[in-house]
Amino acid sequence: MKNLLFTFILFFSFSLNAQYAVMSAVDLNDGAEEDYLKLEKFWSGIHQEAINQGLQTGWAVWKRTPQEGDEPGNNEYLIFNLYNSMEQLEKGYNAAELAQKVYKGKMSRRSIQRMMDGTGSESRERRNYILKVVDATILAGGSAKPGDIATLNLMDKKTDDFEKYESEVWKPIAEKNILNGRLRQWVLVEVTDRTENAYEGFTHFAWNLSGNQDVEFEGMSGFKWDKLWEGIESSRDMQDSEEYTLIYTAN
Repeated sequence: MKNLLFTFILFFSFSLNAQYAVMSAVDLNDGAEEDYLKLEKFWSGIHQEAINQGLQTGWAVWKRTPQEGDEPGNNEYLIFNLYNSMEQLEKGYNAAELAQKVYKGKMSRRSIQRMMDGTGSESRERRNYILKVVDATILAGGSAKPGDIATLNLMDKKTDDFEKYESEVWKPIAEKNILNGRLRQWVLVEVTDRTENAYEGFTHFAWNLSGNQDVEFEGMSGFKWDKLWEGIESSRDMQDSEEYTLIYTAN
């Protein structure tokens, strides 16, 4: 599994039939962003062909919005490869063969191989995670498109009923905000494996695909909600949200 994580370089937004994913947090070399984006543009054709052949479910590259207090090791991008089963994820595919098919007559074999051999050279580090979808709402408004915004909240599970709180208490609130148009999708994801260089400190994360941010967020209030919120807060530690913008996608 560890080697597999380095072979596949994931998410979003989640296809409704995607149940597993590989996420790579990419920390770029200084001044390498332009070359990196050219590389991902090249890989987009390969991933689209893999999806067309039923070898994976989706692929996307999201750019992280810088925040005050960022450290040198913070990722600039997230890559998501989506799969409908662990069997599909583990089976993989021959990317080199797909590349030759996709770029036949458009690029020389040598140029194709040079692009593939250069994958990873633009980054200081790639931290990889295997993800499992725990729960999700519908995806409203059609597939995610470049320019769409999403937020990610890393969470560290503290109690056995954490996932139940998220599904039975928070998910209905997310659904209410999908109906009013502020939100397009909410997904709860569990990290089931990670490479040795990957960050610890979180077991899950919530992914929120934004809708119309001019619409006021609809929450809950009152005594019952206060008690439910106490339960949610006691069930996990949650980090501040991070914002991402979709750059490339294939589905």
